[in-house]
Formats: sequence, structure tokens, C-alpha cells
Amino acid sequence: MKKTGILVVNLGTPDSPATRDVKKYLTEFLMDPRVIDLPAVQRALLVKGVIVPFRAPKVAREYRKLWMDEGAPLRVYGRRLVKTLQARFAGQPVVVALGMRYQNPSLAAALQALRAQNVDRILVFPLFPQYASATTGSVAEEVMRHMADWHVIPSVEFINAYHDDPRYIRAFADKVAHDLQRYQPDHVLFSYHGIPERHLQRLQEENAAQCAWPACDCGPHSAHRRYCYRSACFRTSELIARQVGLSVAHYTTAFQSRLGKDPWIQPYTDQTIRALRRRGVNHLLVVAPSFVADCLETVLEIGEEYNDLFLEEGGTTFHYTESLNDSEAWVDAIYHMLNEKLENHEIPDAFFGAAHGDTGVGATPLRRF
Repeated sequence: MKKTGILVVNLGTPDSPATRDVKKYLTEFLMDPRVIDLPAVQRALLVKGVIVPFRAPKVAREYRKLWMDEGAPLRVYGRRLVKTLQARFAGQPVVVALGMRYQNPSLAAALQALRAQNVDRILVFPLFPQYASATTGSVAEEVMRHMADWHVIPSVEFINAYHDDPRYIRAFADKVAHDLQRYQPDHVLFSYHGIPERHLQRLQEENAAQCAWPACDCGPHSAHRRYCYRSACFRTSELIARQVGLSVAHYTTAFQSRLGKDPWIQPYTDQTIRALRRRGVNHLLVVAPSFVADCLETVLEIGEEYNDLFLEEGGTTFHYTESLNDSEAWVDAIYHMLNEKLENHEIPDAFFGAAHGDTGVGATPLRRF
């Protein structure tokens, strides 16, 4: 029986909250040319000479705040997720492994674990619902780099965008609906991790059909471009809002976590918070659908920094919707997305007869690739 390996991938996290480990993590992360797409020498000078030495001590202090008994949240939730997924696939020829794009458990180790299981096929499931070159694209490149010298390379498929998948939308919408009932906010702010504007420019240069940058028309109910990160984020907001019954006037989409002086995609979350206060929003709920597991950007950037900003601007109450983490609804959503891929990989023999000239000899059951 043929066996499928499922590689679940998240961004990564330092091995410990110690400054030395944070430096190691930040260096590997920021030296990725898909993250900071500058010439190699310029990128090295910026990352190793400026960003990491100055930011690592501060980031280490932040990691200490959210470090769990079992370790870093992304790793803890990732391991729980994989363990539960493996149990869901009990009885099926499926092996599930966790890999981090940066640091541990590494992609190399996860791929070798699947290889040792003699899998015939690998499904790569990045925990990034909205496609971006700096996340999903980087994972795809790294996976193929590690497999390049394998003598036998199994079939590999990347599930590289599911920002509009009904199961993912429903999992987040259920959390939002609960918080709407609980907190009764005036407004909902959907906040996504930002990317530099030049990433959209590169996408537009490669495929104008996927991005209209700089004449960007992304927004509520705009034309949807699946592999334009900004468009995908607006689409996710729209679908969650529709699911929970929010009108366009009662939600906004913005982008957080910008780094450096170059322009990033807008509107910026901090500026949007100030604008919402000027409009008279007193009770704000923030949702971060690009983060499927809680981390620095949700617990601290949103939960502390943006909370303080909103209250300093005169807001009354600020709340943040917890991410999907290892919730049953999220495990169920991933399981069904993956199982759908497994089922759709079956092709009837009639297909081969039509392709090669049906001789009428030896009808066989469905084949699984």
C-alpha cells in the first residue's frame, strides 16, 4: 500500500529565550533572501550589523514573557497539532511530521523522517493561509533544496493558499462570533502581517494578472487575486465578516509588524487604530487571521502594544481574538483539507484507457498516486 507523508510547516522560533538563541534564529530568518530581498552583501550588513545586534536582546525579553512550560508557543502548538492530526489519520497510510522553516524541528529533519517511512508522496501544508513569497514561497524553495540530492524523489504537492477555504474561514469565524457576543465591540479590526510593497511590485512584474500594483484595487468586495497577498487578506476578512454578519462599515483590514524604513503594504494597523478612535470607536476587537497560532505578533504586538495604543488614544475596551492554535475546529479543518487532497488523488483506470488506447484487457480498481 502506498504511503503519504504530510509535512506541516510553520515559520520557526528560537530554541530558548536566551539572547544567543534569539540571535541565531533572527539571523537565519532575516538572511532568507525571500524575507529581505536585498543583494546578499547589503542584506548581511543590515541583518548581522544592525538588526540582529540591536533587536535580539529586546526580542529575547519578549520571548520570555510568552514562553510556555513546554517551550515556545509555535513549537508547542505545532507539536500538539501534528500529534492530533496523526491520530485523526489512524488506519490510513499517512505519516505526519512537523518542520519549521527556521530552526527546530528543522525541515531537513522532518523530511528525513518522512523519507525513512518510505513515503511515496509528500503533501506540504504551510501554516500560512495567505500565500506570500516570504512565507509559503520560502518553504517551497527550502523543501525542494533539501530533496534535491535524493536519489528517489517522491511526488510532492504544496497546499500553498487556503485563505478562502470554507473550513478555515469557519474555524476563525466561530471564534470571532463568540468574541462579538462576549465583548460587544463597536468595530472589528482584521490585522495581518505586512510585507514590503516591493514584494507586490515583483509579483506584478512576474504576473500582472495576479497583481495590479501600484494601481492596487484590493479592498472589500474587490476583484480577488489568489496569489496577491494583499488581495488574499482582504478576501479573508470579507469572508469571516460575512460569516459572522458584519457589515462593511463595521470592520477594517490593516497590516502590522513592518520592519525598516521602506514602505510596506497599507493601511498600517497602528495608524488605523488611531483613525478608528477619531471616528469614535470606543470598543475594539482585533482579529489576526494570518497567524493560525499565537506568537509574539499576537500576544505582545497586538495584545500589549496595540492595546496600550488604543487606550492611550482614549479607547474604552480593547480585546483580541485568540488564534486557532491546536483547537479541535482547526485540526478538523486541516484534516478535511488534507483528506480531500488524498481522495482527489485517485484516478479511475478509464482515464488510462482513454489516454493510451483502451484494449479492454484487465480492468483494475482505482489507482492512488
